[in-house]
Formats: sequence, structure tokens, C-alpha cells
Amino acid sequence: MDYLNRINKEKLPKHVAIVMDGNGRWAHQHGEDRVFGHHKGVDAVRKIMEAAAELGIKYLTLYTFSKENWNRPKEEVDALMELFLETIEKEIPTLNNNNIRLFSIGDIDSLPKKNREKLLSTIDQTSHNNKMTLTLAISYSGRWEIVNAVKKICEDYKQGKVTPEKLNDTMFSGYLATANMPEPELIIRTSGEQRISNFLLWQLAYSELYFSPKYWPAFTANDFYKAILEYQNRERRFGLTSEQLKFEERNED
Repeated sequence: MDYLNRINKEKLPKHVAIVMDGNGRWAHQHGEDRVFGHHKGVDAVRKIMEAAAELGIKYLTLYTFSKENWNRPKEEVDALMELFLETIEKEIPTLNNNNIRLFSIGDIDSLPKKNREKLLSTIDQTSHNNKMTLTLAISYSGRWEIVNAVKKICEDYKQGKVTPEKLNDTMFSGYLATANMPEPELIIRTSGEQRISNFLLWQLAYSELYFSPKYWPAFTANDFYKAILEYQNRERRFGLTSEQLKFEERNED
């Protein structure tokens, strides 16, 4: 089914986040090793990145590598770091041709030096782009991010820049790595798993969750459009009733 032509371009989510799950299982399903699955996963990233930019999504955040992933077998971690280095170098023209700015969140100091330097270099080389911001959550953990924000608040408190009385959820959000972007309205997870996995724990408070049974390498642009359409068919109440929402809509008109 063609989902693209059914999407209302006036009601797109500004920010979509994706947990790209299932590379290893897809590889095993095809008689290959896990690293092969990660390579195929990169192809899916390119397709979804271009589809999101063309559709008009302003922010796309991809859960690329969690802090927990460092505990995987060393051979797989080394292969992932090498693939990351190779991919980010190769995709600079794609990012620039599609007017996409690269950004990252996570503990990048924990990355190998050459990976960190290439990531920062690519972020710099794409900083002029303004059609879409592609954020890679790498060496990232939602709990790590929240703890890191609390540490920053404690430092500012010691310097007299913030007081407990003034601290609220809006101020707290400003200490997070995503401070300069809207919270994601939609989170997609592939592979059939239905959990958050320590991803954007604070930011997902009111996000719509969409779970696809497909493994990430098999996830297509049309699958992405299907998720967007599903999002548009949901009623987002933010704690209100349906009647209250309809009343607000009437007043806006």
C-alpha cells in the first residue's frame, strides 16, 4: 500500500526518534554474522534519513549505540566503531546534498579518538544545513543524560546561577542534550520489541509509540510513512479529555 500520498503534510511530527533494532537477528535469519546485519542497517538509515527529509520532518533522532552496547563482545564493538567511522565519512555528501545537519547526543568522550574527531568534523561540515537535523544518539543512555543534567544543575547552584525554587521541568529540559530541539512526538521501534531501552527517558513523556515487527535492515521508506500515518490517526490528549480537545479546536478555528 502507498502510504505517502495519504499523509497530511500539514500535520507532520516535528521530531521523530527511532530505536533501530534487529540488525543481528536479521543477519542470522539470512545466514550471516551480526556485523553483516549492521552493514545492511546502514543502508536502511540512508533510506529513512532521505525519506524523512523529503517528507518535511525537521528532526530525526536515531539510537545508534547505547552505553550498554559497550558490554557486547569486543569483536562486535570494534566492528561497529569501524563501520561508524567508514559510514560517517562516506555520508557527508549525502547529508549536504539533502541539506541535513548532523548532531549528536551521548557520552562522545567515551568514543575512540578517531571516531570522536570524525564525528565532530562531520558535525562542523554540515552545520550550515537547515532542512533537517539528524541526531545520532551514540554512547547514549537516558539515565546517563538525566544524571549528567543534575550534575550541571548542582554546579550552577554552587555558582549561584540557579535556586531550587526556580527549578521546574522547563528549566530542567534546558540542561539536557536535546535542549535545542523539540521533544519527539513519535518514537518508532523496529524488530517487534516493545520497550524504550533507556532512550530519551525524559523527552518521551508524551510521545506516541509505534512498534514495527520488521527488523531494521528490512524497514523501508514506506514502513516509515505508515508509522507517520498511524501517528496522524491518533488523538493526542496530553492529560485532557477528548471533549476538551474538541472545544480547544473549535476555539482555534
